[in-house]
Amino acid sequence: MKNLLNWAFINLVIIASACSSDGGEARLSVRLTDSPVDYEELLIDVQDIKINVSSDEEGGWKSLTSVEKGIYNLLEFTNGLDTLLADEILPAGTISQMRLVLGTNNNVVIDGISHPLETPSAQQSGLKFNIHAELTEGITYKLWIDFDAGRSVVEKGNGKYLLKPVIRTYTEASSGAIKGSVTPVEAKPYIMAISADNDTLGTYADEETGFFLIRGVEAGDYDVEFKPVDGYVEKEIEDVSVLVGEVYAIGEVTIEKEVVN
Repeated sequence: MKNLLNWAFINLVIIASACSSDGGEARLSVRLTDSPVDYEELLIDVQDIKINVSSDEEGGWKSLTSVEKGIYNLLEFTNGLDTLLADEILPAGTISQMRLVLGTNNNVVIDGISHPLETPSAQQSGLKFNIHAELTEGITYKLWIDFDAGRSVVEKGNGKYLLKPVIRTYTEASSGAIKGSVTPVEAKPYIMAISADNDTLGTYADEETGFFLIRGVEAGDYDVEFKPVDGYVEKEIEDVSVLVGEVYAIGEVTIEKEVVN
């Protein structure tokens, strides 16, 4: 069993900055959590997470490529604890549904005895639930898969146990972003967002359009500095206030040429 509480990045959302000419991507981290229950262990075998970004319930499904497969003890992730299952860059837009696909090694431990959990539907197409989460370009999101363990395990009359997961999902934006454009594009500036405690995120402006997007920016006030190539003057825009879930639009920024005497 993997004890994912030892991961170095647990409870962190990976903050990334990048440049895109269309700004059409968001970042999503999928996390697993649980409600307390009176079992010794409740083990689920995670093999895949699929999302549907279309309105077609049969088509449009895509597996997340970053899923950490393995056996997870849900009881390690109660009372506010969670663990990271996947962290992925996705096209901005609506995620309509998700499927959690389980393997065959699902068990509940009661009084020191491990009982296999029957999960016929989960082993095939996966546990499907509706999400309808809107992902905005440049924003980092957390999505939790929240098991209700006490209602998810059903004891059958013959002493066997069935896993009938009761799950809810909820999504929360955990960052903002800064976007804009520079002119002329020949200035090719490196753009940095610098916070009051000198944390810095940066990206380059697109060489063809001048567009820039700094992703995964924590809420707060920033000075945005533009460091162009030789022959152009550096520029700074102060007091850019970033809010969670919003993209701050600086607009078009003009980089001046150096004056040669």
